[in-house]
Amino acid sequence: MKYTRLTKEQLEELHPEFITFLASQSIDKAAWDELKATKPETAEHQLDVFSDLIWDSVITKAQWLEHYSKNHIFLFKLDQQGMESIVIHAHTPTADFLTEGGLQWLNENIFSDEVHITRGKKDFTEDRNIAIFSLIEQGAILSEGVLYKQLEDMF
Repeated sequence: MKYTRLTKEQLEELHPEFITFLASQSIDKAAWDELKATKPETAEHQLDVFSDLIWDSVITKAQWLEHYSKNHIFLFKLDQQGMESIVIHAHTPTADFLTEGGLQWLNENIFSDEVHITRGKKDFTEDRNIAIFSLIEQGAILSEGVLYKQLEDMF
């Protein structure tokens, strides 16, 4: 398996797509129920293959990632060769970017000495999708890049 299996909730959300996937494997509901009962390892394999297909599709289209922690915000702009980053670090214990108040604090203090912003660029040295998935596993989320674009225009 290239990625991780989708959660039960994610699989439930993608139920119609999973049915289409099974149909492409010539597996109808009766065959799926029998497969789960008699060959659970094969059914598990089908779930893994489907999960990899979904992850691959989503990550291939990814253009922006964001990762928030108490005192840091990591913003990533992704292309085919690598990624650019903007990292925001609050040098005060009162800032908490995990709260709405923390983001308001950032808005009011972005040009103060308590906020340090750095930019970076890195080429992918491994498979692009694996590199992006690794960031997602560490807590990054897909985004529309709104904050990245705003900061890119400011700096």
